[in-house]
Amino acid sequence: MDIKQIQDLIRFVSKSGVNEVSIEQKDFKITIKTNETQPQLIHASIPAQTAPVLAAAPAAAPVAPTEPAAPAAPDLSKYLTVRSPMIGTFYRSASPEKPLFVNVGDEIKAGSVVCIIEAMKLFNEIESEISGRIVKVLVDNSSPVEYDQPLFLVEPI
Repeated sequence: MDIKQIQDLIRFVSKSGVNEVSIEQKDFKITIKTNETQPQLIHASIPAQTAPVLAAAPAAAPVAPTEPAAPAAPDLSKYLTVRSPMIGTFYRSASPEKPLFVNVGDEIKAGSVVCIIEAMKLFNEIESEISGRIVKVLVDNSSPVEYDQPLFLVEPI
């Protein structure tokens, strides 16, 4: 497996919504884990004869000290999270022509329907277990979700 194939695999994993992929061939093993923002290469072991292929890849440019520092991440600890109770496909509305169940800024109450998750051709309405105001939608419409994956950030009110 060459660098281009590894980069393509990382892009595919980040778009597919899975959290971890492991590939093992007779002389190569790679594990890719993702988080919500960026895929991360966790482990790769390559035999000596393929090492020069990786060494030929361009090195990352050093960060210049004159560049401004990245803005600090907002404090998310004050928000509650609505999580997926199942594996399936996340939908923000009942059908493409129907309005979204919730938008950023909407107030929800415990028991409010916030989305639908399709699993095995069954469409399951997902109800919030918390009350508050939707601050952020963490999943794109029609994306696969996993059990316990965060779907929404909610500010308690």
